[in-house]
Amino acid sequence: MRVADFDYALPDELIAQQPAAERSQSRLLHLDGRTGALEDLRFTDLPRLVGPHDVLVLNDTRVIKARLAARKASGGRVELFVERLLGEREALALIRASHPPRPGSQLTLGEGGRAEVLSREEDLYRLRFLDADAADLLERFGEVPLPPYIAHPPGADDAERYQTVYAERPGAVAAPTAGLHFDAGMLDRLAAQGARIAKLTLHVGAGTFQPVRTDDVESHRMHRERFDVPQAVVDAVGAARAAGGRVVAVGTTALRALESAAPGGRLRACAGETDLFVYPGFEFRVVDRLLTNFHLPRSSLLMLVAAFAGADNIRRAYAHAVRQRYRFFSYGDAMLIERAA
Repeated sequence: MRVADFDYALPDELIAQQPAAERSQSRLLHLDGRTGALEDLRFTDLPRLVGPHDVLVLNDTRVIKARLAARKASGGRVELFVERLLGEREALALIRASHPPRPGSQLTLGEGGRAEVLSREEDLYRLRFLDADAADLLERFGEVPLPPYIAHPPGADDAERYQTVYAERPGAVAAPTAGLHFDAGMLDRLAAQGARIAKLTLHVGAGTFQPVRTDDVESHRMHRERFDVPQAVVDAVGAARAAGGRVVAVGTTALRALESAAPGGRLRACAGETDLFVYPGFEFRVVDRLLTNFHLPRSSLLMLVAAFAGADNIRRAYAHAVRQRYRFFSYGDAMLIERAA
């Protein structure tokens, strides 16, 4: 497989720059991967597509203010993008500067916070925050890390809307965007009709924005991301299966966490790091249905949905979405995909 096999033309005006006025007012494209059938819906139609014994698995990660400005001792400006928190005082970060800082040097953050550069690890730098916990300094001095295809600087609205309503565990540098469509009322409707709601955590890393740089798909390597699948999720999935229900992953991150927790075919509670790369030919063991947004051309996430629904089905669905003027990417519309046979 070649990366060019996962390309498509997208007019710039279809890249959503703002979220819908209300979370659940986006559109929903329903794709049946078994038949290839497409149905144009609204996100408010989701409850009629979810059965009373289904389980929806949500990613409860919370986006941190991962982008911040800093200065070197020489006065030179530096931009930090924290890729992953490693503990209370350490993090891995991308650094943009005219001259990259050396290990042992210090950076000044905001009004006086400091970070020491410990080492360089491939394209990332390991930092130690000297004056406060990393999460506290980012909250004080950082900005919401909007994706690079969103042109406006982050504002107060983004701080609220680029976060799911069920976000609980800080650590992500990008939102699990399929969850942005849910409001409390939608979750209540689904629960009232008998659907189970279960939550796991996968802290989305900066690698979600990284292009696939190798021409050969199988040669691509994902950045590692921390995840936690608790026993409550395993129990909810088991109960849904026993009742004849389906497992609905809300977002590609929930899917990757679930499939990472079932390497032998059986889902189990576990926590750790995953670099699972899903592309056509992958054998899905847990997830039956995927709720997701529309993904960038030539991206690993587009390869994931092609694996789930079938590459030909995804090509037709995306061409249909372009013709019907769906809104794409993080603040865009949603798809519900039935897994291909």
